[in-house]
Amino acid sequence: MKFSKHVKSGGGVDFQLEGPELTRAVVVHVERKTRIESKAADRDAASKLAEAIGLAEAIDLDIVDTLIAPLAASKPATFIGSGKVAEIAGRVAAADAELVLVNAQLSPVQQRNLETEWKAKVLDRTGLILEIFGRRATTKEGMLQVELAHLQYQKSRLVRSWTHLERQRGGFGFLGGPGESQLETDRRLIQERISKIEGELETVVKTRDLHRKGRERIPYPIVALVGYTNAGKSTLFNKLTSANVLAKDLLFATLDPTMRNIVLPSGRKIILSDTVGFISELPTALIASFRATLEEVLTADIILHVRDVNHAETEAQANDVNIVLEELGINEDRRGQIIEVWNKADLLVPSDFAAREAQAQRHENCVLISSINGQGIDKLLATIETRLARKSALFDITIDPSDGKGMAWLHQRGEVMARKAYDDGRTRLTVRLDADTAGQAQAKFGKGMRTKS
Repeated sequence: MKFSKHVKSGGGVDFQLEGPELTRAVVVHVERKTRIESKAADRDAASKLAEAIGLAEAIDLDIVDTLIAPLAASKPATFIGSGKVAEIAGRVAAADAELVLVNAQLSPVQQRNLETEWKAKVLDRTGLILEIFGRRATTKEGMLQVELAHLQYQKSRLVRSWTHLERQRGGFGFLGGPGESQLETDRRLIQERISKIEGELETVVKTRDLHRKGRERIPYPIVALVGYTNAGKSTLFNKLTSANVLAKDLLFATLDPTMRNIVLPSGRKIILSDTVGFISELPTALIASFRATLEEVLTADIILHVRDVNHAETEAQANDVNIVLEELGINEDRRGQIIEVWNKADLLVPSDFAAREAQAQRHENCVLISSINGQGIDKLLATIETRLARKSALFDITIDPSDGKGMAWLHQRGEVMARKAYDDGRTRLTVRLDADTAGQAQAKFGKGMRTKS
């Protein structure tokens, strides 16, 4: 990706993509001097800048300069102060950069004004994450969700963001007045595309619901992986399933959800679901667009919150994940379903490892692991089994040979673990049932059902 820039006589700047060369970019993190009230944990400015650089590297940009811009109060026209705007303009020119990434949310007017001042393309945090998601999406659903979020973002950028959009189109004077402006046309076309995508996504959601109902008929518990981006979710997913999901030391290395069946040591089958990684200040539009994908988390029996315990800000990252889970509807009532998986233990120095291991042992909902060398994986699987066992039990149910409907009912609503045929034609099934289904089975099979010891 490379931008060529052409300065207009009126001071505006046109940008045009050309060639496969890496785009030279400057990364600017804007650090407010006065903290805004937020549920998010505070991070230091250097770590925020490092994360912004990581986001930029995720789309293969050539980072030629970075800086932190202190901000006492945001300016309506340029967000940051005029002195800092001028300083950055000089650094952009000196580095011959084509792109400036601003790690903050910019209004359309602010973005346009900064592009004019810096003579370079400007992307804010939302635009950058959208670019990353656009590259990572591989399934039809993922691409539709990204395009929807991108169009909603782009629609807001049409508010006098580009002067060439003010030209008049169409119109025959005496027949229809001056005609429709290019700005109005683009806004209308974007809205039409948004409506079309929303319709296509509704179809995808209906299909997903059908698949979910199909899984409910084969009642394997669902275990969903969530976590901050780059915490090692996909590496853990591959370790547990022997799958080949892309796993790199890269922010948002995987985007589309993946599901696989695995067998626990007891022989019990579960469905493991990998999901998109979270990040601090995840744009609201993206949360809304990916809500259908993240519904797998809402319906999961167990949620594995994967954390990078080697990261200096693991607590702040965990807090950011919890904020997104709350926005999705995972409230305090469902906190008991979450197991914290403290990953990357292999990177800890011995003293930190000992401290983390002791800390994890004091909490039944924490497991220290390494998804690279497999350390702690056995304990994680045992913890999953223990948690699932609280929600279900094994029963022996004897069925007469004429009760075909009863046999089908158990296969549909329970997990049949074993069967034994008797000489008189009866069959004894060992079935795992959750509490609600067990009550229904007791009413249906009566004395033919007993709890397995």
